[in-house]
Amino acid sequence: MSRKPTQGSGGQANNSAGIYCFMDIVAKQAEEYAADHTSPMSSLLEEVEHFTLTRTPYPSMLTGRVEGRFLQLAVQLSSAKHVVEIGTFTGYSALAMAEVLPHDGKILTIEHNSHHAKIAQNFFDRSSRGFKITLCIGEALEILKTLPDARTDLVFIDADKRNYSAYYRESMRILRNGGLILADNVLWYGRIFDPKDDDSQAMADFNELVKADDRAEKLFLTIRDGIYLIRKRVSVE
Repeated sequence: MSRKPTQGSGGQANNSAGIYCFMDIVAKQAEEYAADHTSPMSSLLEEVEHFTLTRTPYPSMLTGRVEGRFLQLAVQLSSAKHVVEIGTFTGYSALAMAEVLPHDGKILTIEHNSHHAKIAQNFFDRSSRGFKITLCIGEALEILKTLPDARTDLVFIDADKRNYSAYYRESMRILRNGGLILADNVLWYGRIFDPKDDDSQAMADFNELVKADDRAEKLFLTIRDGIYLIRKRVSVE
């Protein structure tokens, strides 16, 4: 997972002010209001959030309450049982989804950073739903290529930006008809509007790839740093 910018309004990293201050696209007041009017998360997820904000160098990579609850509702409303997550970080999003999966539901989460994976696994081991999560350490594209066609219900993409388009192609292959892809950071702090670096250009290219894909129904959401909600069509003409 590539790191996100972590600057506050003064241009310096501001870990103590909480996750909402890192989102410059949506006004801080609106972010805080949205969080305040969203159901709270479990005590373990609150602990993951606190740990990430205070003890990691890139705390804005945290999913957080609003997006975490969105992921939970997406899992529940789609009746997903088999979930693939690309980019684990400290485990917040995987744990959030595991908490609402049915008892026989499973999450495969992929992380290339062994330090992040160790942190996440420690939290998974403490959760009563941790048995639903399988953490794989390695290169996501290589692991995705080992997965069968059309057997996954939901994919969450939140990893290195330069590979988003490749992750999307593999995700569409493993996804069942009617399944969902949720791609994070599609606003990329507004840098997609005038890309000046490789990550920003990769995210702009990814958004255009999805827009042009007739196999998918899509909705571009301005939650936090942007989420692309993508549904693989039930039938492809």
